[in-house]
Amino acid sequence: MADSSDSVSVDMETVSPSLKEHHIRTRHGSISVAVYGDQDKPALITYPDLALNYVSCFQGLFFCPEVYSLLLHNFCIYHISPPGHELGAAAVDPDDPILSVDDLADQIAEVLNFFGLDAVMCMGVTAGAYILTLFAIKYRQHVLGLILVSPLCKAPSWTEWFYNKVMSNLLYFYGMCEVVKEILLKRYFSKEVRGSAHLPESAIVQTCQRSLEERQSLNVWRFLEAINGRSDISEGLIKLQCRSLIFVGDMSPFHPEAVHMSTKFDRRFSALVEVQACGSMVTEEQPHAMFIPMEYFLMGYGLYRPSKQSVSPRSPLSPSCISPELYSPESMGLKLKPIKTRI
Repeated sequence: MADSSDSVSVDMETVSPSLKEHHIRTRHGSISVAVYGDQDKPALITYPDLALNYVSCFQGLFFCPEVYSLLLHNFCIYHISPPGHELGAAAVDPDDPILSVDDLADQIAEVLNFFGLDAVMCMGVTAGAYILTLFAIKYRQHVLGLILVSPLCKAPSWTEWFYNKVMSNLLYFYGMCEVVKEILLKRYFSKEVRGSAHLPESAIVQTCQRSLEERQSLNVWRFLEAINGRSDISEGLIKLQCRSLIFVGDMSPFHPEAVHMSTKFDRRFSALVEVQACGSMVTEEQPHAMFIPMEYFLMGYGLYRPSKQSVSPRSPLSPSCISPELYSPESMGLKLKPIKTRI
């Protein structure tokens, strides 16, 4: 493991009084980690999708009071941003090598080493879900569970590869132009919230557009090149022993891949939750749909909402076998639309 002793800590009091951003030097360059919460608690690490960071990808989820209390009561949150995607990021040095998905997964291992973390819970969205899953395959002893949103696990299809190449060329030569933003918004959101000629786009789409305009286009290009060069990790999923919870919008372009991925996990310890009338970024478009499944998922680790006083959130995670009935539609509240599930 490379020496990660050099870092810069920035107090982000303008965002939250207990949020601190660290810039950690790894073998593969600097990486930004925003830490939120009590570091004596178990760790939950997050990784966003392409061209996003923890604010634009997870803000909607953490703005849900029930989700906020559930996660912050039990975890310290470590928001990892892809290189050059953090708030106020400068352009990555063009002489720096383009990182592969394996390099990005190895960076996460160095982040855990820097903070002295052993085993962590992981939450990722699409490209970020792929990086965290690859990390779990390479460093199984460091992962207790996976919460994946519209995840990837296969190599790019010809269609995805082609669209990514078009977007890559546009980013490289024209920057974050309107065409690139439109492609990304279709990747993230359902048609309903993107709006049309007769229906205005939703507030979350407008906020996301402003966020995209702040990204350094060549930094996004570098992450896209890594994701477009990914390999199929489906067979590696079979060897994972950690529990997994997959969310996917039924209007996501990655819906078939999420369903495929769910069949590769050990079905005793995994569940797929399909969110109706939703795109890929469930964390922003329908974050409330994630609460009840996550609550039951975390109960398998002895973790509860603050109203439950039977366990201490400071105690180490010690997963116990999740009873199958916890994943039944009735137990997960799935009789309440817009959620449906496959086991």
